Amino acid sequence: DAAKDLARRYPHIAFATNAAECRGRNMTPYYVRLYEGRYLAGIIAGMRTKTGTIGYVAAMPNSEVNRDINAFALGVQRVRRDARVAVMWTGSWQDEELEREHAKRLVQEAGADVIAYHQDEDAAASAAEEMGVDFIGFYRELTGYSEHCLTSVVCRWDSYYREVIRRYLRGEINSPDKVWMGMNEGTVELSDCSPLVTGETRAALDDARRETLAGMSVFSGPIHDSEGRLRVAEGENISDDALLNHIDWLVMGVDIIE
Repeated sequence: DAAKDLARRYPHIAFATNAAECRGRNMTPYYVRLYEGRYLAGIIAGMRTKTGTIGYVAAMPNSEVNRDINAFALGVQRVRRDARVAVMWTGSWQDEELEREHAKRLVQEAGADVIAYHQDEDAAASAAEEMGVDFIGFYRELTGYSEHCLTSVVCRWDSYYREVIRRYLRGEINSPDKVWMGMNEGTVELSDCSPLVTGETRAALDDARRETLAGMSVFSGPIHDSEGRLRVAEGENISDDALLNHIDWLVMGVDIIE
């Protein structure tokens, strides 16, 4: 909203915003397909879990967070159909005490033996580390952790900014309706994997990565939601507009823990 106000005040300035919701004559949203990395991370979690339960500490059920949970769960199910993803909401982007508490509950009460999260910092990772439980980082590469840090889903902002600058130099920065960048542009990837990630798992990651780079959608049907309703028919893909703005459901195999 602040960017919209600025764009109106300075109509001769070109704005590029990291937000899916913002669009104006001189303002273009650039967004990142982090869900592609989540899908790969789900494959690691699905092949690593022994209990069949993976815990997920999540901020709030909006389209962004739901989209990533769904992609992660679909990655898990690609390699282990009977596994479930147990989600606990914090209701905030940053609440370290609650994030740590939820991570511990997911392990101690729900039986999770791998932890993932969608929060602004890595409190859930720290809690998992203290318990000697595997975990997957988010948004940045984690350092200073043990081998229980299996990998991190990371965003390479340099490729994002190069695209913004290229479009600006060509006089095209605000010509597209939106720019959504992912693995094909080098914007989303996994950090180096822990030695605990086996060669078999790395091979499965390579297969999934090749499919994504070749144009496979993470969200290709059939996909059912947690209530058993068909959300994406066989042979169909979820549209970008729906992915950005209308994911108010979770896939089958995701459980909400109160």
